[in-house]
Amino acid sequence: MNDKLIFRIVWTISAIVLLVIILLQAHLVNLFPNHDVLPKWVQFLPTLNASINGTCTVLLLISYYFIRQGKIKIHKALNITAFILSSIFLVSYLIFHSAGLETKFGGQGTIRYVYFFILITHIILAAVVLPLILLSFYHGMKMHVEKHRKLVRWSFPIWLYVTITGVIVYLMISPYYSFN
Repeated sequence: MNDKLIFRIVWTISAIVLLVIILLQAHLVNLFPNHDVLPKWVQFLPTLNASINGTCTVLLLISYYFIRQGKIKIHKALNITAFILSSIFLVSYLIFHSAGLETKFGGQGTIRYVYFFILITHIILAAVVLPLILLSFYHGMKMHVEKHRKLVRWSFPIWLYVTITGVIVYLMISPYYSFN
């Protein structure tokens, strides 16, 4: 496959994922319209997602350390693991939000503005980083080192921010989950 085809595939996947997330957030798709029959495990997914985000944060930081040491195999293995975990996160996120459960922040005052700032930047950067991660991953796996480095200058700090703020958003909103 050539780079042009990969680029098209990456943007198509990214656009589809973004569209599905928008539809789920707008409650236009709901796989579990009757919350009385909602599987109990669905309620655990936000905790799982925060755990995955936290794990990815650690993996990305360790991966960065090892690439600075020139240990490419360890760097690659850690990034493959982070990529797989992020893919599991995305599936879990989509399942949870397809259940149509309400997740409204109940904090008041300054903390409410802080929460929404973190949430909005998290959402925007999560949308931006998906194609960057996919392209970085592709070039890294193909050992296109210069292309990989150019992309990772952007994808690494954004991905790191998204994983960290994912945990923060969870910690801030979890007391207000209506299904707890």
